[in-house]
Amino acid sequence: MPNLPNAALAFGFVNPPGGTHTSRTMMLSELRLLLDACPPSAAHAEYRAAILQENCLLKHTATTRLRSLRALRELYGLDRRVLIFRALRDLWDVDENAQSLLACLCANARDPLLRSSAGRVLAAVPGESVTAVDLSEAVSAAFRAQYNPSILSKIGRNAASSWTQSGHLTGHGGKVRNLVVPGPVVAAYALLLGYLCNSRGENLFGTFWTRLLDASASQLHERAFAASRLGWLEYRRAGDVTDVHFSYLLREEKAGE
Repeated sequence: MPNLPNAALAFGFVNPPGGTHTSRTMMLSELRLLLDACPPSAAHAEYRAAILQENCLLKHTATTRLRSLRALRELYGLDRRVLIFRALRDLWDVDENAQSLLACLCANARDPLLRSSAGRVLAAVPGESVTAVDLSEAVSAAFRAQYNPSILSKIGRNAASSWTQSGHLTGHGGKVRNLVVPGPVVAAYALLLGYLCNSRGENLFGTFWTRLLDASASQLHERAFAASRLGWLEYRRAGDVTDVHFSYLLREEKAGE
């Protein structure tokens, strides 16, 4: 499991201990409902009201609404002052097909349990079986003696569901590895996460975050160039020298935005 630099925590990344996957998946369907119900400029109070008062997640009880709010905030931040959530929200409506991978990247940034299971998924070749037990064993290896077998089993099942939601796994019963296909929006977000974890230049194209995209370095450079044409980042490459900056996604929020 990648050890995130302490400086990254100020941008919304989370290091151990703990993680939402003890009780929930990455909640892609709920995140979609919530972001559809609130404008990109929404503050946390608006997300809270949409879930608790307007019941945009269609939950049956006040208790499940509150639990869902807590889990979604743990996974994504739900606050534009949290940089990695703000960047996700700014990119969310650009390409609906990118949403599952955007959510996956953010959830991995904020949930060490999901992040600790990623190595087992990424190591599998297309078509190879990846079980909930495999994922719980990966988590157990990263968090030695921290979770009992019952909790580890639940984490494994939740992680398997999350990796299915993201597209890295497929299948209802037995799950097998599937390669995802990232577009420019996803590439921009993955490169930003690497940048916030102190990678620069060509190293940006070989981080944990870009490995989640199942793309070669040349494919990632193509996506980065396309993202630069769309205004999500600034990309320059001359020979072996690569320069990437994120003026728009790293901009500071003005008061009231």
